[in-house]
Amino acid sequence: MNLTLRWWKFRYYVVMAIMLLPLNTLSDLRADNIKIGVVNTEQILRESAPALKAQQKIDQEFIPRDAEIKDMAKQAKTLQEKLEKKGATMNDADRRELERELANLSRNYQRAQRQMREDLTVRQNEEYGVILELIDEAINTVAEKENYDLILQLQDSVYRSQRIDITDQVIEVLNKTNGRNKNAQ
Repeated sequence: MNLTLRWWKFRYYVVMAIMLLPLNTLSDLRADNIKIGVVNTEQILRESAPALKAQQKIDQEFIPRDAEIKDMAKQAKTLQEKLEKKGATMNDADRRELERELANLSRNYQRAQRQMREDLTVRQNEEYGVILELIDEAINTVAEKENYDLILQLQDSVYRSQRIDITDQVIEVLNKTNGRNKNAQ
C-alpha cells in the first residue's frame, strides 16, 4: 500500500508540473515584453540646454544684488579695521558711533544675504518648475517613440544598466526642443 501511495503522489506531482509548465512559460514571455527605462532627473537638470539656460538667466538676475552684498562686506571689513586700528585713540563718542555704524551695516548685510537666498530659492523653483514640465514632455516623447511600458525617475540608485538608462536620450530631446523654441521666438 505504501508503494502505491507513493506512486500516486509522484504521478500527481508530475501531472501538476506538466500542467503548470505552460503557465510559467507564459509569464516569462509576458515579462520579457515589458520595456523599462530609467531617467536621472538630477543629471538632466545639470546637463540639458534648458536647465543651463535657466541657471544663466538666474545668475544674471542676481549679479547686481550679489555685487551690493559684496560691497557691504567690504565696507564692514573697512570699518572693522578702522575700529581695530584707531579705536583705542578715538574718543568714546566717536568709537561708539563707529561701533553702531558697524553693527547696523552688519545687520543690513545679514538681512540682504538672507533675502537674496530666499529670492534665489523662489526664482530657482519657478524656473525648475517649467523645466520639470519640459522634462516630463521629453520623457513622454521618448516613451512613445521607443514603446516603453514604464520609465522610472531615479536619483540615487545603487546600480542601473546603461541598457535601460535613457537619460541621454531625454537630454537630446530637450536640447532639440529648446533649439526649436529659440528659432520660433
